[in-house]
Amino acid sequence: MAVLKDVKRLVVKVGTSTLTYDTGKTNIRRMHKLVSVLSDIVNSGIEVALVTSGAIGVGVGKLGLKERPSDISGRQAAATVGQCELMFMYDKLFGEYGHTVGQLLITKSDVDSEERRKNLVNTFEKLFDYGAVPIVNENDSVAVDEIVYGDNDSLSAIVAKLVNADALIILTDIDGLYDDNPNENEDAKLISQVDEITDELIAVAGGHGSRFSTGGMVTKLHAAQIAMDAGIDTIVMNGAAPESIYKALDGKQIGTFFTGKKD
Repeated sequence: MAVLKDVKRLVVKVGTSTLTYDTGKTNIRRMHKLVSVLSDIVNSGIEVALVTSGAIGVGVGKLGLKERPSDISGRQAAATVGQCELMFMYDKLFGEYGHTVGQLLITKSDVDSEERRKNLVNTFEKLFDYGAVPIVNENDSVAVDEIVYGDNDSLSAIVAKLVNADALIILTDIDGLYDDNPNENEDAKLISQVDEITDELIAVAGGHGSRFSTGGMVTKLHAAQIAMDAGIDTIVMNGAAPESIYKALDGKQIGTFFTGKKD
């Protein structure tokens, strides 16, 4: 059984479905628990970067909209409102545990450009040197199709590569990858370990996430593939109980473990 070992630098991705209720409003209790766990992990000596979704979803809730806007300008406007709220909460919550956060809003072009990618890496490294927690989101307020990653699952894997992370943990609203849709088949079984992502696995993972998010299990497989190819172990697990991250770091089986390709 593959397990995480000797993690010194960790990237954690949290999705909209984990951060918000079905109403679109922020799940404050869960967000507080996540921050307390990550703060404790930092206290243990592990460097942590958090890739967070939720700007549009939180913005939708704060603006009192009934659903996620279908037009680009509407989503961008919701993102500007939601991003303020998200960072205010992260800053307040991490501050309660004595940790400083730094915000990075990234687009695909920031990574594709060699010079901007180098500057981005330098910023990450300096934040780690300063003992701060980088909090990353896609720059939804300006992103359009040609410069957008489209989902923060892929972005989290890119960030893991940029910072040479030892592991990537993706928190979602399901226990991991199943061999069938567990919402439709009560006999569906959790796949505990994946060494290779096949077309069959991608077919099993079809479908999108909640109405306030952009992702689904397919995007998590794509992210896992990026990380695996970079030699980074990845775990997709349920974010409903953030303290389960401890189990992953303690080498216990949880969620679905995607084995990074080692030289």
